[in-house]
Amino acid sequence: MFDIHRKEIDWGGRPLTIETGRIARQADAAVLVTYGQTIVLCTAVAAREGREGIDFFPLTVNYQEKTFAAGKIPGGFFKREGRPSEKETLTSRLIDRPIRPLFAPGFRNETQIVCTTLGHDLENDPDIVALVGTSAALTLSGIPFLGPIGGARVGYVDGDYVINPTAEQMEESKLDLIVAGTREGVLMVESEAHELSEEIMLGAVTFGHEQFQPVIDAIIDLAKDCAKEPWALPEPPAGQAAVSDKVRSLAEADLRAAYDERVKQARTEKIAEVKSKALSQLSEEEAPLGGDAFKTLEKDIVRNAILDTGERIDGRDTKTVRPIVCEVGILPRAHGSALFTRGETQALVVTTLGTGRDEQIIDALEGEYRQHFMLHYNFPPYSVGEARRMAPPGRREVGHGKLAWRALNPLLPSKEAFPYTMRVVSEITESNGSSSMATVCGSSLALMDAGVPLPQSVAGIAMGLIKEGDRFAVLSDILGDEDHLGDMDFKVAGTADGITSLQMDIKITSITREIMEIALGQARDGRLHILDEMAKSLQGARESVSSHAPRITTMTIPKDKIRDVIGTGGKVIREITEVTGAKIDIEDDGTIKVAAVDSNAGQAAIDWIKSIVAEPEVGVIYRGKVVTITDFGCFVNFLGQRDGLVHISELAQDRVEKVADVVSEGDEVWVKCIGLDDRGKVRLSMRMADQETGEELEVEERPRGDRDGERGGGRRDGGGRRGRGRPRDD
Repeated sequence: MFDIHRKEIDWGGRPLTIETGRIARQADAAVLVTYGQTIVLCTAVAAREGREGIDFFPLTVNYQEKTFAAGKIPGGFFKREGRPSEKETLTSRLIDRPIRPLFAPGFRNETQIVCTTLGHDLENDPDIVALVGTSAALTLSGIPFLGPIGGARVGYVDGDYVINPTAEQMEESKLDLIVAGTREGVLMVESEAHELSEEIMLGAVTFGHEQFQPVIDAIIDLAKDCAKEPWALPEPPAGQAAVSDKVRSLAEADLRAAYDERVKQARTEKIAEVKSKALSQLSEEEAPLGGDAFKTLEKDIVRNAILDTGERIDGRDTKTVRPIVCEVGILPRAHGSALFTRGETQALVVTTLGTGRDEQIIDALEGEYRQHFMLHYNFPPYSVGEARRMAPPGRREVGHGKLAWRALNPLLPSKEAFPYTMRVVSEITESNGSSSMATVCGSSLALMDAGVPLPQSVAGIAMGLIKEGDRFAVLSDILGDEDHLGDMDFKVAGTADGITSLQMDIKITSITREIMEIALGQARDGRLHILDEMAKSLQGARESVSSHAPRITTMTIPKDKIRDVIGTGGKVIREITEVTGAKIDIEDDGTIKVAAVDSNAGQAAIDWIKSIVAEPEVGVIYRGKVVTITDFGCFVNFLGQRDGLVHISELAQDRVEKVADVVSEGDEVWVKCIGLDDRGKVRLSMRMADQETGEELEVEERPRGDRDGERGGGRRDGGGRRGRGRPRDD
């Protein structure tokens, strides 16, 4: 019934198995990839006919995690998987980026990749397994895919590279790098690093490329056994060459003149006019081919001008960074803000500080955890002069935000050192190339403006590539057109000491180590220049957080007192927060974080908590409230939760006949602790404390007979000591 084919190799000390023929047999191809005990099903399906009237490749990659893979039931109200998580979205992008350039030119058929995690051993991340499975499925399917590709994760532990590190090894790693590519070279890199040098990063990319070659070999061997007949490669439309020649003759001169315009908006308008004029002169049969022909002409003009003259669209050479303006503190009520402008790209970045209650709870296959640093990137249509529907954040927004998050995360202080939850929002207000790197720069400034103690600034720069045959040019700080018409988008972020994040996408089949080395060196020079410009506005983190941000004070109480602070059903802690306005977070180890914008409110909450957990001390004066009156005295509540007896003989200097003549229930009084017995009962005195000021009074100790034998008197335990007491207002 099943025609099963399987290949198994040892990869990084664990078995990697690629199997096909047993599951999802109606797909064009389906493979089950197992690494350790992590299992991912990857399918590839393409429509047999191409979509007419489109000038793009309709490829969709969907990576999805099923919670049963880790033996879990989804959290929340709905007990089934719903919208993609951030991890699923990022993994989908991770797979899409290296495979997209390898489909045959002109292929326009609707194509869908679905990767489903069926098992997770909590040691091997499914993302690499899904990437390998996608490559295998496409190679077996017959779809015109010019692969296969391989991919691997690289760690850096104790000075050595580690292939596909386990979750435990990643905790010690200074690098989390994913690299994908073909036999010939690298197509995609994604990484987070702890200020590593260019040499170490380049070595990691090379190491990963070498280590995934056995995976490519295994996929090729499997394809020899069971690959489907390859689809016919799409042929260029009839008449394409003639239409291209006609468009060139109609538009070349005007298009070159349009690209001489240095201002983006004006240049865009001129190019649109040239295109409209040229295409309007095409016949009805020629019109469907005109768009591709015009785009080819654009690429030819821009790319060859750079290679021939070294001069770019806006007049810069290949290494110059556009003018930069940095402003901080531009939003007075925000906790931290920055406006970063580089040429025609601009990011308004705002930092908000919160408490532990504001942490993001993430329900992942690996288990639930909390994230105290969030970075959200938004790309409104007005940033590129367009009017279109506002939509929720898409894959691009999530991906760009995560790239900036990775760049900053290695520099952030620990929760113990800086107990705030941090949310950074980057609003792209203008865009003409590398808004994600503008987000890195603006976020660094906004965090420091908010008083987050970053040890140094982080900057980012995007590199481009123009490659024709053996000729190539690496471009620093690319424009949007250079990204669109070029061969590479290579983003590097870091400090003056090293790289913290690196992302590379290649639009050609691969690039060489030489090109990567040049790009990294050129990126370092550009990054240092940007850091110098950023330092002109802010050289380091503010000494304190904004006056509009909550002040967080951390204190520790004994574990056995946590119950007293919370109270029955949370009654006590609710009362504290409602009365003082402070936010209070209590951890299981007795750590308490009190947050309040008003310092007086925060101190009031702290004092309240201290009064609850404090133990009475003999000789100390406290503020308390009369809660009960009896014939033999009154009971006073002090320290928030303790009652003590003021015997009738300790109410006043003179003899008291009736307790009600001196105090009433609800009175606020000053009392001195004059004794504690073995059972924890407290004896108090009002006559030894000035009821106006709370200061101790110099009084003669009453003879013991004045109290002993009277109801409730009890034994005196040092309460008559002379000396100055320590007043406490509780």
